[in-house]
Amino acid sequence: MTPVVEKLGAAVDDWVQANNGQLISTRRHLHAHPELAFAEFETTSYLEQRLREIGLKPRRLPTGTGLVCEVGSGEPVVVLRADIDALPLADLKDVPYASTREGLCHACGHDVHTTVVLGVAMALASLDGVPGRVRFVFQPAEETLPGGATEVVASGVLDGATRAFAVHCDPSVPAGKIGLRTGAITAACDRIDVTLLGPGGHTARPQLTVDLVDALGRLITDVPALLSRQVDPRAGMSLVWGAVNAGIAANAIPQRGQLRGTVRVLDRDAWKDAENLMRSLVQRVAATTGAEVDVDYVRGVPPVVNDPRAVALLRAAALETVGSDHVVLSPQSMGGEDFGWFADVMPIALARLGTHGGGAPLDLHRGTFDIDERAIAIGVRLLARTALHALEADAVQSPASGPPPPARTRRPAPGDTSSRPPGEE
Repeated sequence: MTPVVEKLGAAVDDWVQANNGQLISTRRHLHAHPELAFAEFETTSYLEQRLREIGLKPRRLPTGTGLVCEVGSGEPVVVLRADIDALPLADLKDVPYASTREGLCHACGHDVHTTVVLGVAMALASLDGVPGRVRFVFQPAEETLPGGATEVVASGVLDGATRAFAVHCDPSVPAGKIGLRTGAITAACDRIDVTLLGPGGHTARPQLTVDLVDALGRLITDVPALLSRQVDPRAGMSLVWGAVNAGIAANAIPQRGQLRGTVRVLDRDAWKDAENLMRSLVQRVAATTGAEVDVDYVRGVPPVVNDPRAVALLRAAALETVGSDHVVLSPQSMGGEDFGWFADVMPIALARLGTHGGGAPLDLHRGTFDIDERAIAIGVRLLARTALHALEADAVQSPASGPPPPARTRRPAPGDTSSRPPGEE
């Protein structure tokens, strides 16, 4: 740690200690006022006001919701990203800050992520001598497919930056700990809908028609089994059906049946070929039943593949924030996270922020989800120090290591799967 990072990091620690109550109040306000993807107008206005109060000049993203603003001056530029949308779930908690919007809830920790990044902006804005610029991106619509990150990338908001960082709440990790991992930390996630059609008939005479219920059963079992023999197991590809629907009467073979599920994969190269492979497997199995088949495949989000050097910067900050005993290896998650799209234009790293405060784990995407609010201060200190380390590292490169990777300005359309090669696990 250089004297500059040490001095500024200590100043951030002091700011967090003095403003911890304000951080908790901010998180509770956001938790009580959730908004869905691309409808985060009140959230955006609230963040905009908070940033303007400390002299920053946020500007809205082209999507109409979400913000970008900067602290510091000169080069290099490092990005910190927060997602601001909530989920269409009822808040089931009996707490003073429970959701005030019926059927809406911050059940994935986005209120925490937003508070953390806002806190970093406020802390760094109070300091002199930030060695470069930190660009704060408050991104809408993470909970959609292919995710609001595609709009951020396409808008050019990331242009000129060297790398990007984010945190995500992890209720399986105790508050006070930080989870890190090099390589794939989350999976790509696509959606597949399969519709089968047939003439229908009587269950007494299945030989005279196409038994769609039997055909659906074959797809349910055979397609995942075939998939396991078509893809390298190290790619971590899986198909799990989440819904099946066919028929009404017990003695009538239906004319229509439907399956819905998700395809998840940890390897980005394998993800590029996932759609063609899944269509082929469904067609092969359906052909043996005589049913007509239609496949609707929705490309979702890519895996988040953490860049090794970016993880090293996170690790340095984590060690200073919580100490070596509280930095843990984060397991790979098969959940999706649209932060992976940022890797199309720069190296990225996502850290897991421990939020479990004891008792039964309060899992993500449930109306009971809540956090140990001590995690907020840790998140602010972690990302602030990470940004400072990254600015110094990208500003001064040794001849042996060469210059930082250039930020690419290609602006992919949603669903574009071309990418920089992922770092090895």
